[in-house]
Amino acid sequence: MKHPHSVLLIYNLFPRFFTCIEEWIDRIPEIDAMGFNAIFINPFFETGFSGSLYAVKNYHRLSPLLFGKTHAVGDFSPVERFNDECCNRGISLFIDLVINHTAFDAELTKLHPEWYSHDKDGALVSPSAIDPANEANVTVWGDLATVDNENCRDRERLWEYWDALIAFFQEKGICGFRCDAAYQVPVGLWQYLIERAKKRNPKALFLAETLGCRLEQIEALASAGFDYLFNSVKWWKFDQPWAIEQHTANRLIAPSIAFPESHDTERLASEPPGTIAVQKSRYAFSALFSQGLLMPIGYEYGAKTRIDVVHGIPGDLDTPQWNLCDWIRRINQLKKEIGVLGEEGIWQVLTSYNNDFLFLMKKSEFKHAPVCVCINKRETAETVVDEWMIPEEVKKMNYAISLLNDVLQKEEIPLAFTLDPADVVLFTT
Repeated sequence: MKHPHSVLLIYNLFPRFFTCIEEWIDRIPEIDAMGFNAIFINPFFETGFSGSLYAVKNYHRLSPLLFGKTHAVGDFSPVERFNDECCNRGISLFIDLVINHTAFDAELTKLHPEWYSHDKDGALVSPSAIDPANEANVTVWGDLATVDNENCRDRERLWEYWDALIAFFQEKGICGFRCDAAYQVPVGLWQYLIERAKKRNPKALFLAETLGCRLEQIEALASAGFDYLFNSVKWWKFDQPWAIEQHTANRLIAPSIAFPESHDTERLASEPPGTIAVQKSRYAFSALFSQGLLMPIGYEYGAKTRIDVVHGIPGDLDTPQWNLCDWIRRINQLKKEIGVLGEEGIWQVLTSYNNDFLFLMKKSEFKHAPVCVCINKRETAETVVDEWMIPEEVKKMNYAISLLNDVLQKEEIPLAFTLDPADVVLFTT
């Protein structure tokens, strides 16, 4: 694995929460102050009949809903202006690249119907997904049409169309792409697109969204050239080995990005117990776990209303119930300062999954000092850790930092200690 050049800290700015591009720009100083160095914007293009941001009708037209009806929808200067403001702060802009499907009523379905999948009657096919936990539970998105990137009879021109689309965005100054449902797109197409994009701009970054797919589907992307994958540690309860096993396998493909919640999940603050301690705990561990980190807008204020890509409005961004901005800044800074936290690393479990706490060690691939971590699995109660329960690897460390503590105090390793509810303690040399 190549050495990471920088820690990728992404803030997801959801476009439906704003009425104009100026409001996007107004949020940049706050995002910068929290220590994020990248902003991800969900699709902001003209949508199909459902209104879903992910049902793109025309990639070359901006959404009138997001940019105002008086704006020329083919004029991308507002996005360029926003990108310029991000660049002035040293922030990279990432946009969604959705090429496995379009809106069912997209213009491409009329201009190039041969680019799409059809059923035996010749009708367009909508994409679907099987619940990994229950194969009988199948979701079909009827507002979408599946693009046949693999077998359409005009594949060469289709692939050239996607390459030209990426080049169009690169000309606007955008160099980061979150590749939606990357596992549903042929590996050969990703190889083609990523290679050509990096020739135009070697700094281009491609993030593979792989949530909900099987391990073998992720492994199939190994040769595609992605810079990052998204991991599933958000769902880890520290009671089974699957997250460490996933990390061990995926790190051989690309470093990963962790998140405490996303636009595809419920808001963490809306789920029991909904405490500020759990809010901090899941963010802190996400920051430790992998090289990259993503946080959606509103997490810092304990937002409870789920992000809605179809019906979301500015009023859905809840009134703050707390303010974690300064605490998040310190966690992000800690991730940048401690070398092993800025890389994917190698995780080792030090204690049994059956305890009320879990000790872990993160080792470096690049000669950084290792760290150890202790998590209180009890979200609403304290947990006592006696001396005999502390692994020898932890006793070799010099300092313990409770990441939920507002001042992140360092102290020498005690012989025994009590973990606060949902506590995450970092042990360093």
